[in-house]
Parts: sequence; structure tokens; C-alpha cells
Amino acid sequence: MADKLQIGDAAPDFTATTDAEQTVKLSDYHGKRVVLYFYPKDDTPGCTTQACNFRDNYVEIAEKNAVVLGVSPDNVKSHQKFKTKFDLPFTLLVDEDHAIAEAYGVWGEKSMYGKTYMGIIRSQFVIDENGKITDTQYNISPKDSTPEALKVLV
Repeated sequence: MADKLQIGDAAPDFTATTDAEQTVKLSDYHGKRVVLYFYPKDDTPGCTTQACNFRDNYVEIAEKNAVVLGVSPDNVKSHQKFKTKFDLPFTLLVDEDHAIAEAYGVWGEKSMYGKTYMGIIRSQFVIDENGKITDTQYNISPKDSTPEALKVLV
């Protein structure tokens, strides 16, 4: 796992495939604020709670000159099903090789039922119009994700 990013750091740029099978870079969003959130898996209880909270507050987020980008190791087809099932208005990014998660320091050791494995540590970052990190939330709970982002997007 990479070192944790700090407020004021330049957000690592990346190139990713979207749920719409387009290629985007973080730098494509220069001039807008970005809520970049990392979640473990499409269509699981916690990840659904988190995504639906962003969906339910998306208009307010957009009014603050911000976009939401969700990142997980799932593939395009999985993202498409998840986005359609829950009517998500924001972009989901494919990170199958977890390169983006590693760049943001959110790929790490986890454990469940006594087994240890590598995976996404649920986290989020708010990035300003110039690509600087203005908030970091590591190990955030699904229900706290949107309220924490909204606190920063004033």
C-alpha cells in the first residue's frame, strides 16, 4: 500500500475506463471539484448504501461544481448492471488491476472470517478545481461518505 495522501497533495492523475466504455483521465475534470470514492464491490450492501446516498444527493453535489466518480475493481459489465439497477447518475471507473487504488493508498490488507486478503479500503477524496486534495477519508463508513463529502463542498 502506498503512503496515505494528505490534504494539499496533488491528486495522482490516472487513466481509466468508465461504465460507458469511455477512457477518462482525472485531469479531464480540471476546473471542477471531484469526489473520488473507492468501494470494494458492486451491488453489495455497504457499497449500495454508499452509492445510493451519493445518488440521492447528486443534485446538491453538482450545484457545488462537483462530480462524483466511484472506483472499484469490478469490470465494465458489472458497473453497467450496478449503475442501471440503482439509477446512479455518476460515473463508475474500472480499476481491475487496482492501479488507481494503489496510487491513492487504498489497496491493502483486509480480513474477514479469519482470512486475510488484499482489497479496496473504502475511502474517498475531495479534489479541488486545480487537482489538489482538499479532504481525505480513509476507512469511511458507507453511510458517512456523502455527508463528509458535502461538509467539504461548501
